[in-house]
Amino acid sequence: MLNTTTFVGLDVHARSIKAVALDVMTGETKSATFAYDAAAVAEWVGSLDPAAKCVYESGVTGFDLQKKLTALGVDCVVGAVSKMIKPSADRKRKNDRNDAGFLARMLSVGNVVEVWVPDDECEAARDLVRALDDARDDLKRCKQRLSKFLLRHGLVFSETTPSGQRRDNWTAAHWAWINAISFKEGADNEVLAYYIDAVRQKLEDKKRLEALVKDEASKARWRKRVDSIRCLKGIDTMSAADLVFEADEFSRFKNARSFGAWLGLTPSEHSSGESVRQGGITKAGNKHLRRVLVESAWHYLNATARSKDLVKGQIPDPAARRHAAKGVRRLVKRREGMLERGVHKNKANVATARELAAWVWAVGCIVEGA
Repeated sequence: MLNTTTFVGLDVHARSIKAVALDVMTGETKSATFAYDAAAVAEWVGSLDPAAKCVYESGVTGFDLQKKLTALGVDCVVGAVSKMIKPSADRKRKNDRNDAGFLARMLSVGNVVEVWVPDDECEAARDLVRALDDARDDLKRCKQRLSKFLLRHGLVFSETTPSGQRRDNWTAAHWAWINAISFKEGADNEVLAYYIDAVRQKLEDKKRLEALVKDEASKARWRKRVDSIRCLKGIDTMSAADLVFEADEFSRFKNARSFGAWLGLTPSEHSSGESVRQGGITKAGNKHLRRVLVESAWHYLNATARSKDLVKGQIPDPAARRHAAKGVRRLVKRREGMLERGVHKNKANVATARELAAWVWAVGCIVEGA
C-alpha cells in the first residue's frame, strides 16, 4: 500500500530532465525542467511531497538516475518501456511534458511494470560480458574485411589436408598463407598489413576480455552458479557467465515461463474467440542471452544423454548437478523426438533453446536455495 498521493513522471535525456508531478487527490499537476542533476530533482520532489514516488522509462540512460535518486532518499523506479500502453492520440502530440505527465498518470494507477535494477557489482559484470560480445563482433568484422579484400584480388585459401579435406580458415596454415602474400603495388601491401594488424588486435582484445570474465566468474558471488549451470551441455564458462551476470538472481523470476518470456523465447500468439494461432518466438527480451541459448542448443543435435563431465576446478552444487544431468537427458530425448517427427531443424533448435532456458532457471534456483 502506497503512502503517497503524489506521483512524478520523469522524461530523461542525456542533458536534461523534464518532471511532471501529479497529486491524485486534487488532480493538480506541477512541472519543472532540470539539467541532468539528480540532486536538483530530489530537492524539487522533496519540496512537493517527501513520500512522492517517481518513474522514468528504461532506455539508453540506464539506471544511473534511479540509483542517485534512491541514494538521496527519493522513491524512484524504472518502467519497462515495452510495457507502456500509450494512447494512439498521444502519437500526434509528443513532447517532453506530455511524456512525463503520461508516466505520472500510469504510475498513479499502477500501470507501470517496474524494471529490475541491478546493483553496481552486477551491472559491472554485465558490462564486462557485453564488452566481450562487442569484441567478438569486432573480430568477426575485421576477419570479413581481410578475407574480402583478398577475394577482390582473386586470392582464396584452398589448402587441403593429405586426405583431401579443405583446411579451415584462421588456422596456423591459413595465417601462414596470408603472411606469404605480397602485392606488386605498395598501397595494397599497406592495406593488407592494416587488416592483418586489425585482426590480431581484436584477437588480443577478445582473449583479454575472456580472461577478465573468467576472473569475475570465479568470485564467490557468481562461482557456484556458474559452475552449476556449466553442467548443462552446450554451456561453457563464457555462456554460463553471460547467463548469471545478466540474470543475477534466477529466483527473481517466479517460474521458468517468466524467465523464458524475459529472454523472448516464448511463442507469439494471435488468438481470438475459438481461433487459436501461435507463431514464432516473440524476440521481446534480452537479445544477448537469447542468442547465447540458441547457439548452445545446437549442441543437442548430436549430444548423448550421458551427463557432462566436470572440468578441472569446477565445483558445482551437488543437487544442481543431478538436476542438470536430468535436464541433459530430457533435452537430448526431446531433440531426437522432434527430428523423428520431421520438425525443421531451426524450429527444433529454438524449441530446444526455450526448454534449455527453463533448465538453466531451475539449476540457478537450486543453487540459490529458492
